[in-house]
Amino acid sequence: MTTTPDPDFAGRTYPAGPVHTVSAAKIAEFARATGAGSPVHTDPEAARAAGHADVVAPPTFLVSLAQATEAQYIEDPAAGIDFTRVVHGEESFTLHRPVVAGDRLVPTLTVESIRAAGGHSMIATRVDMAEESGGDVASVRSMIVVRGD
Repeated sequence: MTTTPDPDFAGRTYPAGPVHTVSAAKIAEFARATGAGSPVHTDPEAARAAGHADVVAPPTFLVSLAQATEAQYIEDPAAGIDFTRVVHGEESFTLHRPVVAGDRLVPTLTVESIRAAGGHSMIATRVDMAEESGGDVASVRSMIVVRGD
């Protein structure tokens, strides 16, 4: 396996992933793990009083779905990525609306860019989250660093 990712993957968009149903239990679990103490994350009545249909996910909740979606690229043998050399660089979130329990999200991965920096490869990815009906929900951008030799 090469330690240099194939630069031809820059700009590639993978097929949309399977539908992921957001559960109130997963939102509450994530809120507890990250210290997000607002009752809108765990109490449906508090969420409804705040104008939401159900409990609301913390803004960074989508990280696990985004990283699972990025596996399409990282595990693609043609991409040339040695996972033992991968380091997570950074993450950013753009929310078009709050994510709530019951949402059915469809993730789509795009490899935005691949560049060399100091003997390493810097790979920018974007996972767009859409409603099953097609409406935009969020985008999660990541920087993956593949350490060079």
